[in-house]
Amino acid sequence: MDREALAGFLVARREAISPADVGLPAGTRRRTPGLRREEVAQLATMSVDYVTRLEQKRGPQPSTAMLASLARALRLTADERDYLFRVAGHSAPDRSIAHSHVAPGLLRVLDRIPDVPAMIISNLAEPLVQNEPARALFGDAALLEGWERSAIFQWFAHPETCRGMYPPSDRARQSRAQVATLRAAYGVMGPRSRAGELARLLHARSEEFAQLWDAQIVTRRFEDHKVVVHPEVGEIEVDCQALFTEDETQVLLVLTAPPHTEDASKLELLAVLGTQRT
Repeated sequence: MDREALAGFLVARREAISPADVGLPAGTRRRTPGLRREEVAQLATMSVDYVTRLEQKRGPQPSTAMLASLARALRLTADERDYLFRVAGHSAPDRSIAHSHVAPGLLRVLDRIPDVPAMIISNLAEPLVQNEPARALFGDAALLEGWERSAIFQWFAHPETCRGMYPPSDRARQSRAQVATLRAAYGVMGPRSRAGELARLLHARSEEFAQLWDAQIVTRRFEDHKVVVHPEVGEIEVDCQALFTEDETQVLLVLTAPPHTEDASKLELLAVLGTQRT
């Protein structure tokens, strides 16, 4: 671990980013260029004291999970992320792993969408970053680990608990869409990838999945019109738009409703309530 190089890099990247770059208000009496330590800590979901110790060349070696959070908070490119890991004494993450780094371009777009549900997911339907309305609508993905983070895994492994998000009349279509999404990822990533691992896991676990998988359905959804069900707000009819990265490993999903409709009002209510229950 090169403490001096790590500290210098973190300070330089923090000072190079403005609050507007990450969707934060500029505020008044800002004496430092770029972000404050408190803002980096907020974006990375860690304590201010931890960020301070890293910048002051003290404290324990950060874990890879902490470094990944800092890379997202500081909007690092893949090369910058690799450098951060190396000076912190870790090997650079495998770039073939789809969820190892969030695309900075998608993050910049997400930062500018504060009032409707939006999130960045991997091509295995794992939420990587959510805004507050998305957390309120779908739950906080940061609380999940392993394959439980994948909506595809949850759909077939825990149908009794996760399918309530959709009306019964739409669940068969959602099953086909989940399998088709995984099949598309499998084609890009290959049989020995995480996509292949997930397919084998679900094929052995779910008869429904096995039947749909063997049907060879392949597609990626760029847009969708559907109804989602929130436990307090009720049914919300939304349009879902998707923006993919160039390598197709990550996608930004944005859910909207026509202005001045009851559904738009429900989304506005979610934005106000956040993850609090009504």
